Amino acid sequence: MMNSEEFDRAMMRRCLELARKALGRTAPNPLVGAVIVKDGIIVGEGYHPAAGQPHAEVFALRQAGEKARGATIYVSLEPCNHYGRTPPCSEALVAAGVARVVVGMVDPNPLVGGGGIARLRAAGIEVVVGVEEEACQKLNEAFVHRILYRRPLGILKYAMTADGKIAATGGHSAWVTSLEARSEVHQLRAACDAIVIGGNTLRLDNPHLTSHQIEAHNPLRVVMSRTLDLPEKAFLWETTEAPTLVLTEKGANPKFQEYLSKQGVMVEELVSLTPERAMAYFYDKGFLSVLWECGGILAASAIAQGAVQKILAFIAPKIVGGTIAPTPVGDLGFTTMTEALTLERVTWRVIGRDCLMEAYLPTPPPDLAQKNQG
Repeated sequence: MMNSEEFDRAMMRRCLELARKALGRTAPNPLVGAVIVKDGIIVGEGYHPAAGQPHAEVFALRQAGEKARGATIYVSLEPCNHYGRTPPCSEALVAAGVARVVVGMVDPNPLVGGGGIARLRAAGIEVVVGVEEEACQKLNEAFVHRILYRRPLGILKYAMTADGKIAATGGHSAWVTSLEARSEVHQLRAACDAIVIGGNTLRLDNPHLTSHQIEAHNPLRVVMSRTLDLPEKAFLWETTEAPTLVLTEKGANPKFQEYLSKQGVMVEELVSLTPERAMAYFYDKGFLSVLWECGGILAASAIAQGAVQKILAFIAPKIVGGTIAPTPVGDLGFTTMTEALTLERVTWRVIGRDCLMEAYLPTPPPDLAQKNQG
């Protein structure tokens, strides 16, 4: 038998399991799951499926009906207390007569965080906060980053050999890692709103950039190219399975722009095509997370401009050698090891024969980051 604390954690983990069903589909909203329990039995469940749709609590309350009265509701994110596209969930919980609310994490928005909790407590409802908080924060790290920094979370993913190469000297790169690692990447894509590559990656690899999973979310596939010196035949121009956007600069190659439009490919001209401007564009589109699967030159530029916060490095037990073989990150202008960027919150995981390093770049305080963007 579980004690009450263990039971609370188990129900919150169920909330997270439900929330993950909407991976990649909720932007700009967070992933949220809710579970209603009465007399130790689950009587209602729900998750937020997409922006504009009801919140997780509403689905759980609908399923529970009258059984919600006097029950405990578990929700991975603090219930909202404001009118947006939907009414506040805090009021729905008060009206339903729940006796207890267990919250995974407080809303990260400093303007509204804590408001839902305060409203519930004012109504005499017992509120417990911070159950499985670390897991809740992790699931919604992109939402938190977007709120605090007014930019999507940038994730740089690459696969390299044990000697630090992403391809052989001749440019051949299929496949660096194992099938198990590639399957992990497909799941990662399904959780993101966009995948970005440069023109060189398109020309050399001709990738599909899909999640390769039945009914899974396929993110927007983005090619950054200043000149539009791109091949006419490419898998990315086939847009029936997943949409494609080409970001370029004003007036670049009008004939090729027309060709892309006829293929169903979206084209957007930016005044200056840089990773930082691209991320500002993605923010305006409501994106939460952007996956950079680009080559070393664009990766270095994205890091230098603050477009990347998280690193996912798949390391294969292979040695390919080559003094000019490409590496994951190009020139950052550093000449001494003391200038190197020290990654934080580093974790390691073995996937098949490969190793995955997950880590974060040092992040400036939100106020400073927003000032620099302004």
